[in-house]
Amino acid sequence: MTDRLPPILLVGPIQKQYAKKCIDEAPNDYACTIQEKNRTLEQNAAQWPILAAFSKQRQWSVNGSMVWMSDEEWKDVLTAAFKEETIRLAAGLRGGVVMLGKRTSKFGKREFSDWLEFLYAAAAELGVKIERTYV
Repeated sequence: MTDRLPPILLVGPIQKQYAKKCIDEAPNDYACTIQEKNRTLEQNAAQWPILAAFSKQRQWSVNGSMVWMSDEEWKDVLTAAFKEETIRLAAGLRGGVVMLGKRTSKFGKREFSDWLEFLYAAAAELGVKIERTYV
């Protein structure tokens, strides 16, 4: 047994049996993590046309002025809303404020699917027209 095994994707009984064997053979004081697989590349790609639609069609209030924001800035705003605005704010090193938020790269497949549905709903609510894609 090596110190660090690659992740075992539990896609069927053979992989589950192998995972159990690895656990049985692991030395004491080792750790095992079972978690949902992260988002897919297709899911990740699906968010960017939606975010681009926001950046092209909607201005947003930043520092008291209505401005056009980048796709990435819209992602920050919309991720905060998706997480029900429970984002923390930190003081910047040289003034200003830094938003400490959730990263969509950490979302599992189901949460990312919910995120994409949220983006479509937010677009409809704000009058942003997007071409619907399915993942």
